[in-house]
Amino acid sequence: QVQLVESGGGLVQLGGSLRLSCAASGQTFSTYAMGWFRQAPGKEREFVAAIPWSTSNQYYSAFVKDRFTISRDIAKNAVYLEMNNLKPEDTAVYYCAAASRMYSRAGPVYLRDYDFWGQGTQVTVSS
Repeated sequence: QVQLVESGGGLVQLGGSLRLSCAASGQTFSTYAMGWFRQAPGKEREFVAAIPWSTSNQYYSAFVKDRFTISRDIAKNAVYLEMNNLKPEDTAVYYCAAASRMYSRAGPVYLRDYDFWGQGTQVTVSS
């Protein structure tokens, strides 16, 4: 099993920044990648960003590209999401996730590839 705990969410004004953290524990050696997803009320959970453990490749949703940056610290089993120039449409619960399945050529960008999830952290962006 893999346990994931997110932190760093909060309330921020339009154009502000937040840094989310995800602490992973358990059998992290069995996972291939870490990702961030978000879900707004009444909306489907959507992909935000991902990064494999073994490479520095970064994957982003078009909605957040050039504004968000994903990174990881292998030694700490931690993943981060730096969010800049936040917009009200970024308001959602953000979930950290771990993929135990090898991802496709497109990268670890599909919800179906992820098996372990954190409880989520709320991000609210005011106008």
